[in-house]
Amino acid sequence: MAGPAETAGPKARRPHKSKAMLAAIAMALAAVAAVGGMIYYLNRPVVLRIAVGPPYSDDVKVIQSIAQMFARDHASVRLRPIITDGTSASAAALTAGTADLAVVRGDAELPKNTGAIASIRKNFAVLWAVNTGKGKGVRKVEQLAGKRVGVIGRTTANVNLLNVILTQSGVKPDSVHVVQFSISGFADAIKNEKLDAFLAVGPLNSKITADAVAATTRGGKEATFLSLDTADAIAQRHPVYESGEIPAGAFSAKPVRPDEKVDTITFAHHILARRSLSEATVGALTRQLFAVRQAVQAEFPQTAKIETPDTDKDAAIPAHPGAAAYVDGEERSFLDRYSDYIWGSLMLLSALGSIGAWFASYLRKDERVTNASLRERLLEMLTEARKSMSIEDLDAMQAEADEIMRDTLHCFEDGAIEEGSLTAFSIALEQFHNAVADRKAYLLDLPEEAAPRGPRSVMA
Repeated sequence: MAGPAETAGPKARRPHKSKAMLAAIAMALAAVAAVGGMIYYLNRPVVLRIAVGPPYSDDVKVIQSIAQMFARDHASVRLRPIITDGTSASAAALTAGTADLAVVRGDAELPKNTGAIASIRKNFAVLWAVNTGKGKGVRKVEQLAGKRVGVIGRTTANVNLLNVILTQSGVKPDSVHVVQFSISGFADAIKNEKLDAFLAVGPLNSKITADAVAATTRGGKEATFLSLDTADAIAQRHPVYESGEIPAGAFSAKPVRPDEKVDTITFAHHILARRSLSEATVGALTRQLFAVRQAVQAEFPQTAKIETPDTDKDAAIPAHPGAAAYVDGEERSFLDRYSDYIWGSLMLLSALGSIGAWFASYLRKDERVTNASLRERLLEMLTEARKSMSIEDLDAMQAEADEIMRDTLHCFEDGAIEEGSLTAFSIALEQFHNAVADRKAYLLDLPEEAAPRGPRSVMA
């Protein structure tokens, strides 16, 4: 018969309990790390490189201000300006992949596989002639043939724009002598030049254009603003241009310059993005940009005019799909964008949970085997108790049953056995206690002469 010494087995199960707890903790930490990693990945700020130039230009100042506002507001998309020599260099940086965004004038050669996010300002072509006021001089664009025209700004894009105007007006560009000037020091540069007309390109309220008009009309000279009667034709032939008007008094009030409205053409400077950029990222950038639009335009009232891109499919400069979705109100929600990630994470967590449950069950296999053997031992003691002729043996079996009960409860707490197994054990334990109580009562009722002899008899 097994004695109390055999109850050492239940105490051997403690290390398995520790292993199961460590495994559960490890799986919980893994799940928390996975969820935390996903949250960080979805919410980390995205930094985009934006090429803009030339140095110290209004475009650079506007983009730097926008970048500072995004950083101050802890926006999800940030900007890192890359200063270039001009819009052509900015477009080249976008093509080469050294920039994610670029500020490019709309009438320049645009990089392929790009889309517009917004326009940051509208430029007006201002063409005027300088006359003595005696009725002679240039009064129409068609009269520029054989004349000398000063173009403000060193970029070739302004010369190309002048050629478009001349060609549409029936003037051969080769018949016009063009002299280019830098923006700075323009007033001194024109003193030694005998020029008949000038071209300036910039925002309608540009200080550069107003100063240029003032500088060229000193000494009683008259500024005759040349109206582009072919503006609509130019816009139709070259979709990057639009027809527009320069209102009277746009450049000075006394004297009024121009003294009446003037027809001209306009174009915009655009923020372009590579089409490979995520629609969600571009949509967020567009949303942030128009959230700070009023603040930017208040800071740069003469140079910043942020407007939405043209979302028509046949637009001259197509909008980036992410920007178009924002403008058209078709932005996808958080669940639309990340549902695949969310469901994938849930499936991953479910798989990790299943693996963890299997691993914990594997670690508790020895506990279940041990508990099953202890349950069999309890049933054996139930049979022995009904045949026992010694109260001391019954007490020993009772103590062993208590140890088995303690171990079984620990196994249930650890999840090694299920509630059904615990119920079966409880029934067996109850039967055992009843059998012990009945056998003790039977032995105590036996007459002394009928009691069995031996060292473990009722009567010592």
